[in-house]
Amino acid sequence: MRIPISSTTTSPSAAAVVRPESHLRRLRLVRALIEVGRLPVAAAKEVLGHVDDDSLGRTIRLGAALWALPHGPDPDDTDECVATARREVDELLRVVGWSTAHELGELSPDHRSLVVAVATLIRLGHPWDAERMTPYARLMHQVAVHDLDFVESHPSDAEKAESAVAATILFEPVLSALRRLAQEEESARRYGL
Repeated sequence: MRIPISSTTTSPSAAAVVRPESHLRRLRLVRALIEVGRLPVAAAKEVLGHVDDDSLGRTIRLGAALWALPHGPDPDDTDECVATARREVDELLRVVGWSTAHELGELSPDHRSLVVAVATLIRLGHPWDAERMTPYARLMHQVAVHDLDFVESHPSDAEKAESAVAATILFEPVLSALRRLAQEEESARRYGL
């Protein structure tokens, strides 16, 4: 299976060609998606297909590329905890005013992933309701603002979409590590070493 590297055509003798920076950037992105992000080749191809789709507006292009990334399992509609989690997630989206996320609802793989995670917490006896999730959602909104400010710093729509994909896959571990470091720090402040 071939992954589209760039729309730039090159001669058959790749060794003799000086690659444009955009082509090299795409090669690095493909490598990062597969090797660091552990995306299957087919998923990387689908993601890059959306990145390169000039027929899509910016929001749809970014969304389609990000929705093509692997996500967890879908919610089990027969699970009572899933029904409770859906209500809490819907309430959360209403409280924080995320009308697009609310309108898309179950169409969004991220919405479905949130429902599954909240349902699992509820099932384990840790009821994460809308009120408890609201401060986290507000913090994540601030992160999203910074993310899109970074995306906007790129000149072309394709580069914007590429940076959104790269940041989503490669920056998630950074956010997770920062959260854990902050927890370590706060734990030491509260309880000592």
